[in-house]
Amino acid sequence: MQDMFRDSNDTTISPARSAVPVVPSDAAALPRLPKALYVGSAGNIALRCVDDQQDVVFQNVAAGTILPVRAAFVRAAGTTATQIVAFC
Repeated sequence: MQDMFRDSNDTTISPARSAVPVVPSDAAALPRLPKALYVGSAGNIALRCVDDQQDVVFQNVAAGTILPVRAAFVRAAGTTATQIVAFC
């Protein structure tokens, strides 16, 4: 497969090069720092952004939403949304 953008810079506003299922955890950080999170099924998402010292809860996130946050953690406690995918 030819990648016409192989030599292009990968930035936070560039399309994701990888999509990884998110398993919420109260202790473990996400294995890769994402550009954004996709929410497959509606609910709340408790997370901590890469530059923050405290968690925040996004309430009532609709299914199909893309959250443009660079989350270091997605917490199990407080997260009711499911089918979350990290865009990396």
